[in-house]
Amino acid sequence: MTPSAPPQPATAARPATAPALDVRRVSGALGAEVRGIDLNDLTDAQFDRIHELMLEHLVLFFPDQEKLTPAGHVAFGRRFGEVEVHPFLPKLADHPEITVIEPDKGGKADEWHIDVSFSPSPPIASILHLIDTPSAGGDTMWSNQYRAYETLSEPFREMLEGLTAVHVLKIPPVVEMSAEHPVVRVHPVTGRKSLYVTRMWTSHIPQLTRQESDTVLQHLFEHSEQPAFTLRHRWDPHTVALWDNRVTQHIAINDYQEHRRGQRVTVNGDVPSSNTPRRPEYRRNGDERYYPRRINAKVGY
Repeated sequence: MTPSAPPQPATAARPATAPALDVRRVSGALGAEVRGIDLNDLTDAQFDRIHELMLEHLVLFFPDQEKLTPAGHVAFGRRFGEVEVHPFLPKLADHPEITVIEPDKGGKADEWHIDVSFSPSPPIASILHLIDTPSAGGDTMWSNQYRAYETLSEPFREMLEGLTAVHVLKIPPVVEMSAEHPVVRVHPVTGRKSLYVTRMWTSHIPQLTRQESDTVLQHLFEHSEQPAFTLRHRWDPHTVALWDNRVTQHIAINDYQEHRRGQRVTVNGDVPSSNTPRRPEYRRNGDERYYPRRINAKVGY
């Protein structure tokens, strides 16, 4: 008679593991869609994975976030760092960290820009929850500024090293803010170089004459906005976008008449830096006319 096998000790049930995130690239230049996650209830491991994906893809989209609460939105931002209270844009009641983005309240940012680059420490990331979307139009585009820098010729890249650009916000007669940042900045996490000038805010390059500055900036603006470096996102209601503000520019396409409303949290940033010493400022002749506060190569004050 064959003896029966000894009884096996009971084993504790293993905790269920969180399902893997569904990550799909949305363009060749940058951007990915992430599904299978509730932004209200992130584990540390999930956040670490999201942070890795942001560094890799630069822009992330999280569809179907109807349950995202204002408190959850702010808490998500705080995982990246201290969140900003915007100096003048309208805020959500009871949540001053959330900026309300609406076309009739100063929210139509229909020119290429980096968020708040006129600050000495611009935001490192922005998190936009689009709640109401038009039936057609109202897309947003982003541009990869790593690629913008890396596709410049080597002599042109060498010329840009050590140059700085002045970024200005000017709303006469009450608001004027400005900051000076490297034209080529180094990402503090990845160590990669990117262009850091923007059509909406950049005034001039103080190491160059005004004419040289206008010419160089206009070339950099047009170069960085090329379709090959961009993605265009068609919004569905309750999609959340997260982007690395240090290495992207974006623009909201102004081609709609219906209501469009979003809520944005931005994460306070670091000071943009370069690994090249700053070149000395241009020294103009005594009788030379020079207009450093003209906002950019197209529009002057």
